[in-house]
Amino acid sequence: MKTKRNFKTQIMSMAIAVLVLTACAEGKSQEKKSKDVKPFKIVLQKTEDGIKMKSQAGSAWIDLAFAIPMKHPQAIDEYGMTSLQSVSKDKDPKLADYLFTITKTEDAIVLKGMEGTAWTDLSFSLGKNEQQVIDQLGMAK
Repeated sequence: MKTKRNFKTQIMSMAIAVLVLTACAEGKSQEKKSKDVKPFKIVLQKTEDGIKMKSQAGSAWIDLAFAIPMKHPQAIDEYGMTSLQSVSKDKDPKLADYLFTITKTEDAIVLKGMEGTAWTDLSFSLGKNEQQVIDQLGMAK
């Protein structure tokens, strides 16, 4: 009887230890990710035909405007519009090193952070000609 109880206690202790270690590792990776990103700031505006973007910090580009079909993602990095297959290998230490996709849907703008962002998914409503500021940490003012 005691052996069964000891075995169950050991298994439970090991399971709790694994859960605690997993939770700590996930917290550290998320914390590390937000500390490692360089600052950038972009103003997004939804237009009738597409998207207008204005970089206020961290980018080589100042203004981007492009038509974008509904539900068709467009990749953006610190150098401007790109494709996921041809992301620039040039890294300028004066710029933020980021990569995300932007997709326009009927009622939202959907962003997927792939590099240089503390966020992986951002989605928000944006009416025609309304603006939203984003940065390396997410939605901003």
